[in-house]
Amino acid sequence: MPHCILDARTATSHFPGIGRYVTNLARALVPLLAPDERLTVLHDPACPIALPSSDAVRTIPLAVSPFALRQQWIIPRLLRNLRRDGPASIVYHSPYIAMPYLPGVPALLTVYDLIPLRYPDYSTPRARLFVRWMTRLALRAARHVIAISEFTRRDYLAEFDLSPERISAIPLAADPAFSPQPPEALAAIRQRYGLPAEYVLYLGSNKPHKNLTRLVEAWQVANGKWQVADGRLVIAGAWDARYPEARQRAEALGLADSVQWLGTVSENDLPALYAAATVCVFPSLYEGFGLPVLEAMACGTSVICSNTSSLPEVAGAGQTFEVVPTSGWPETSKVSQTAALLIDPLDTGALADAIRRVLLDPDLRVALREKGLARASEFTWTQTAAQTLAIYRKALAL
Repeated sequence: MPHCILDARTATSHFPGIGRYVTNLARALVPLLAPDERLTVLHDPACPIALPSSDAVRTIPLAVSPFALRQQWIIPRLLRNLRRDGPASIVYHSPYIAMPYLPGVPALLTVYDLIPLRYPDYSTPRARLFVRWMTRLALRAARHVIAISEFTRRDYLAEFDLSPERISAIPLAADPAFSPQPPEALAAIRQRYGLPAEYVLYLGSNKPHKNLTRLVEAWQVANGKWQVADGRLVIAGAWDARYPEARQRAEALGLADSVQWLGTVSENDLPALYAAATVCVFPSLYEGFGLPVLEAMACGTSVICSNTSSLPEVAGAGQTFEVVPTSGWPETSKVSQTAALLIDPLDTGALADAIRRVLLDPDLRVALREKGLARASEFTWTQTAAQTLAIYRKALAL
């Protein structure tokens, strides 16, 4: 009897991205299990996970932090006990590099990005050493590794002594809640946060690799051409006080009235926040996947994003299509056939031009909306779970 153990102790507010991944994965796995397969989900007692009802599934609360040394013996002991419960082949899946490094059963690992190593100036030497050491231990413990994009897969192959057949790319998906919203939801979100009728949205953290200072500078240029009453750049997401540069730059440029800082937004409000935006801009220098791009597209919002790291992969870079504008541009636009308009994130002028172009060209916005909705529909958690389950089965068969 194959038995899959998914460690969801990271489904907490401390790990928002990883938590969303492991929660959606767990839910999507349940209906895909074969009659003889079992799934056990380990979770933080303070953060239970609601799963579809099934006799093949159980959850186990475990009050052990992924950073606690005692997980190195508590998790292996738990796995041994689960194996003694009945005749079963067990595979353990950790969605984080802080895991038991001698689990005693076949183990899988999910990896996301190498930001501390690729951008060393953004972290301390101690943090970089910690990440590299833990990653090496986790890669050694894992029978197979799952990367959240092909870019991340290649990045890990370039950085670590890892054979290509031991790591597979399985993309993420937007939560089903991210979809076009009704007019009343858009009106409610504008009223709740004091938003104008039209705005440019950035959603994410303010960490340096997110490139917010250049976004603010690009906004100053683009906004001068937009001529929309009360049009604003809206910046939403968790704010890290260690990195005040973007806000300081906005103040220095005199943008107090045209840049709105929302801070952390409730998960329930995110679909409407995306859908009400005129365009979503994501100028990050480096992403392991770039989920906000996919979420915005799934909500029917036009997207501008960087042409670096995993983002072209998410946007579906390919051929070109033509857009004949009714206003704003004097000639037919040739746009990369992606669900987003791609720009060089280091070129502030190009970013400003892309923002201005999308704001002034309604035909381009419609084209990007249609492409985005189609592209987002290609990513589903059912597909992610099916590919992950195939990895589980292969690991058990070895």
